[in-house]
Amino acid sequence: MSTSIDAFLDAWPRFQEGILTTIYLTLGGAALGFVMALVLGVAAGSRLMVVRGVSRTVVEFFRGTSLLVQLFWLFFVLPLLGYELDPLFCGILALGLNYGAYAAEVVRGSLAAVPGPQWEAAVALNFSPWQRLYRVGFPQAWAQMIPPLNNLLIQLLKGSALASFILLQDLTYQIDELRKTTGDTVFAFGIGLVLYFLIAYVLTLLMNLLEVRAKSRLGAGPTLREVLSLRPAPVEEPAVAAVGVGR
Repeated sequence: MSTSIDAFLDAWPRFQEGILTTIYLTLGGAALGFVMALVLGVAAGSRLMVVRGVSRTVVEFFRGTSLLVQLFWLFFVLPLLGYELDPLFCGILALGLNYGAYAAEVVRGSLAAVPGPQWEAAVALNFSPWQRLYRVGFPQAWAQMIPPLNNLLIQLLKGSALASFILLQDLTYQIDELRKTTGDTVFAFGIGLVLYFLIAYVLTLLMNLLEVRAKSRLGAGPTLREVLSLRPAPVEEPAVAAVGVGR
């Protein structure tokens, strides 16, 4: 065991590079996927059948094909057609397209869950379609989107491990190199479990803070300051109606 620990300490600088590569893949894929989800999710609710049809086609294509096949197609097939992508960009693109298609359904469902009277009130106030979406629909839908988007973000983090197949030296690659160096499979992949868990836990905490902030802006929960404060929030006593006594 001591030999394995020494090998891990020696390899720690390379692990740091692998962790950074994994974080770049995760955050880059998440950013691209979120933009894609917003565009396709909003388009799925369009009144124009052509716009809805294009949105559904793109979503079903990327949801219905394997992430690994998409990754291989972008990295190995595109160069045969004259388009060669940087491995990191290729990984971000594949992750963003694949998980963005799943996230588009989250956006579509969350916007559809906004009560109808809210949209009707915005129309009555003569809001433009953009104003109805930005000022009425999205703030309410955003608080509902965050929990499922958090799940997809963690899935994207784990999906980034496939990037080692396109010659990226990410965290999974470094874990496998440690296994080859030490010959200790249990130790190497045990280290991998811990490191992936820590990254996922930090991402979950950040998404939870976003959820708290979104709900507090709607008046549906504690404010972000109250959550981060070390002092407990004051408990409001229920109001008691005053009863007058006749003389």
